[in-house]
Formats: sequence, C-alpha cells, structure tokens
Amino acid sequence: MDEIQLELENRIKNLMWTVSGDYGLEFKPDLQAFARSKYIALYDGIKQGAFAKFFEREAYSLYLVKKIYLHAMETPLMNLAQLCIEFAVSGKIMKEREGVSSIRKKACEDVLEKDFNHLQENAAGRLKIALFKEILNGSEPAPARQRRWMDMVESLEQAENTMDIIKTTDQLYNEVVDPYFERRHGDLEKVLAVTLEELAEFSWQDYLDEEALNGSLETYLDKVSENMTSLDQIGPEEDQEEKGPEEQKKRVLVVDEKALQKMYSYVERNYGKTFLKESEEKRLNYLLCRGIHGDCSLYFTKGILKGPVLRNYQYEYARKQKDKNLYEYYDNHRLVKNNIRILTETLKKTLVMRDESEETLSDRGIVIPSRLWRIGRTKDAKVFQRELHGEDSSFVVDVLIDASGSQRSRQGQVAIQAYILSEALSNVEIPHRVMSFCTFWDYTILHQFRDYDADRKENENIFEYITSSNNRDGLAIKAAGHGLLAREEEHKILIILSDGRPYDVILNRPNARNPQPYHGKYAVRDTGFEVRKLRNQGVCVLGVFAGEEKDLAAEKKIFGKDFAYIRNISGFSPVVGRYLMKQLEKDI
Repeated sequence: MDEIQLELENRIKNLMWTVSGDYGLEFKPDLQAFARSKYIALYDGIKQGAFAKFFEREAYSLYLVKKIYLHAMETPLMNLAQLCIEFAVSGKIMKEREGVSSIRKKACEDVLEKDFNHLQENAAGRLKIALFKEILNGSEPAPARQRRWMDMVESLEQAENTMDIIKTTDQLYNEVVDPYFERRHGDLEKVLAVTLEELAEFSWQDYLDEEALNGSLETYLDKVSENMTSLDQIGPEEDQEEKGPEEQKKRVLVVDEKALQKMYSYVERNYGKTFLKESEEKRLNYLLCRGIHGDCSLYFTKGILKGPVLRNYQYEYARKQKDKNLYEYYDNHRLVKNNIRILTETLKKTLVMRDESEETLSDRGIVIPSRLWRIGRTKDAKVFQRELHGEDSSFVVDVLIDASGSQRSRQGQVAIQAYILSEALSNVEIPHRVMSFCTFWDYTILHQFRDYDADRKENENIFEYITSSNNRDGLAIKAAGHGLLAREEEHKILIILSDGRPYDVILNRPNARNPQPYHGKYAVRDTGFEVRKLRNQGVCVLGVFAGEEKDLAAEKKIFGKDFAYIRNISGFSPVVGRYLMKQLEKDI
C-alpha cells in the first residue's frame, strides 16, 4: 500500500514540477483527494504548478491570511480563492498543454457530481456550480447579480499579475459573503497593511488540524498555500461513520509527554482559565473520568471572555461570535420574548397548581359538628376537617449545551434556545445552571455561563456560546449529573441541547490502554447509558434535538421517549414547556 501511495505522490509531484518548471517547489499531494477523484487530484497538481509559474504564490496566500486575521470567514474565503485561481491559471496552462482541458472538464464533472447538494447551500457554492456548468456546457443564463459575479471571476483569465487576483477575490468576498466586512474591518488597503509582526503574535491553532501542536503563522501559511488551488469544497468534516476503518483509525492520535505538557496551557489560552482549585479539579477527574473515559480530563471554565490568558485570535473570534449570537437574538427579538412569555406562563400555572390547598375529611383536624352523630353509628367516623397543601418540594434544573464543531452553523439558534429557557426559569425563581461542552484532545471543556443561584443578569452570558472541536457526550452528561445530584432540591431536571452526534478523537498517551475511538454506536451506547443511569438516580432527563433528520435515530436511542425535535425557535417553548409541566405536575 505504501508503494502505491508513493507512486501516486510522485506522479502528482512530477505533473506540478513539469508545469511550473521549478523542481525545487515544495508541494504535498493530497492522496485522500485522489481516492475521491483522480481527476480532481491531478488537476489540482497541475494548477499548483501553473500558479507558481505565472503568479506569486506566497503573496496571494499572505493576503488570504491577512483577510482572515481581520475576521473574514476562512471557509467561504478559501472557496472563492479557489475559483479565482482556477480561472487565472486555466487559460494560460491550456494554451501550453492541450491535454489539460479534458482533465479540467472531468475534474469539474466530479466536483458537481460529488458536492452539488452541499454547494447549493450558500451563495459562494452556487457561484461555483454556475461557473463549472459554463466550463462544461458553455454560456448559460443566470440572475443578474450572479452573472456579474461570474463575469468578475471569468475576467481573471486575462489577469496579468497577483494583485489582479487579490483585488477580485477581495471584492467577491465583500459582495458575496459579507457585505458589511469593509464597513466593520476595513478595505483592501487596510487588509494589506496588516504586518507580519501582527500575524505572528496570534495563535493560528484553531485554523489547523486539532492534531497540530504548532499553531504558528508559518504552519498556517503552508496550509493556506496547499488548499487555495484545490477544486475540492472546503467545509465541515465528513461524517466519520461513513469513512472506512483505516480512516477511522487515524482518529486515534499518538502523543508523547512533551505534547501532553503543552495541552493544558493550550486549553487555558483558548478556552479561558479554570475557576476550580487544582485540588478540586483533581478530585472531580478522579471521581468521574473512569471506565472508557479513564484517560480523559475535565476542565471547568467561565469562558475565554471571562478568564482570558492573553488576547489571541481565539479571544477575538469569541468576541465576534458573541456579537453574531446577539445580532441573531435582536433579529428575532419579538419571537424570543414571546417564547419566554409562553414558557414562563406555563411554568407559573403549574407551580400555582402545586401550591393550591384542598380541604378533606380526616381522623384529625378541626371538628365538624354536623358529623358528630356518626360516631358509633357508621363506619365513616371521620368527623374532622383537614387542609392539605400542595407539595412544597423544590426543583432544580441543569441545562447542558453541545458546543462541538458540528453545531457551528446553528450557534445563534442554540444560544437563543438556552437563553429562552434560562429567562423563563429565572422568572419563576427555579435555580438552574447553564453549561456548554466540547472536547479538545483529552479535555472535555465545560463552559459555565451561569451557576444555580446566580443573578439573572448572568443569563446574558449564554450569548458567549461558541462551538469548537469534538464532543464526548457521555462524560459531559456524567459531569453535569454529578453537580445536579449534589443539590438539596428534591426534584432534579437535566435538559440537554444536542445534535445526537457524539464524536471524539482518542489520544494514545504513553502507557495508555489504547481505548476504542469514541464515535458511532459505541459513543451513542455510552451516552445513552449515562442518561439511563441518571434517570435511575431520580434525575429527569430531556434531550432537545436541533440537528439533522439523519441523526434522529441516534437521539432516540440516547434519550428514549423523553426527547424533543425542535425545527425552529417558535416551536421551542411549547415543546419544552409541556415536558417541564409534566415533571412539575408529578405527585400533585
């Protein structure tokens, strides 16, 4: 197998070197892309060589990094960059080599066949579809705005230098992806004015593979240089369950002691300082990180905005995401307020019912004179009246939110749902805690937005919700349940907002037990076990599902009958309200 891979790698490299005329040009062929489509991989190799021959690769990749530094979204920017490079080099290289035209068309066909549905989801993707259709079929009709964008890209066939490509890429991003970018972050002049010193001060770790410990500018520039000439759509990671065993094995990472030492400081820099004392942190890890989670760790934080170590990229990104969450809240302000009102009224009505008193006959209490004749004459000798009060037992609620990368497209919606719930619980004075969870390497990070008895002003912290990395649901639920069970309230409720896709990378530490990768049925089974365990301990657990329909089956396996499928914000309060009402009405 290694020999075959080496042969493929050499084949692609030779293509690139032949086209560029530079045999010292460094390039790492994407063999996974070759397995997906040989034409895409071969054509990408040709374009790498052509771009290096006709333009300044380093200058263009540096522009992209500067744009991302000023808060451009990496994925759509890179996808637009790929399109611009495609048209800037294709005409030039096809004039020199006739055979490239047929490889190009087959590569475009494969892209449309494999990525069509995904590309339709956004404007940049639809632009790519339209341009590739024209490559295959000639000129086709298009809406006026899209036609203008297509003309901008196609005009790059006449590009004379790298700056021509940069200008078009920048304009396209500011029109297609983020019309407010220039107003908020500056024009192209400001982008290009970003210095290397400014770039070097930031950690680029979040833009790299989670396995990469070196989050330097150089590492990220290399990644950008490799990806910008690809035809493959850059986007969320594929469903791991669809990958073969060999690919899944790659999700078991081997690390050494040096790497382990760096991990804690990385977590601290990018997720915020922990609010636990070292002794308490060790105690919780000892109690909870057992069994299949034996090589894992828990990390409790109030978030990078509340406990920053330094103002790095992740800090700025968190600020930006908080603003986005708040914008979505303001856009749906009336709907959110209405949902809070509905849920509050539902809870109040149920709590009033619990407090209502009822008069009943008894063998003790206040004497009823009109019933005294019954003594000695009838079996119904109850001559006392007694007032029974509704149960005065107390309630406590935990809200646990999945903050893994798979929730990225729903960040604002998820934050709003949690906020609705927290505000309604505050209105009826039910103590509650709100936390999110994600997993980076072997750390399951629990971000606490508000504690049980916190002031309701703390509810606004929920808009600091941000997604990242993976999710070890079973361990997170176990940790949340531990805190909930320690409360004195009689009735305990745990509400989990997730997408039903537990998935985590496994670390192969020195002397570790080599655990099984945490995904698929294995992870679903573990998560379901922790849910059932809490229910057996008297905790009511509700799963609120906001993911894709294909993951519904997993959600049902985890939560059984007690789960709710929320399709939009408007349906949140009625569904969650009914469940809470059911729990509050028990034993009335």
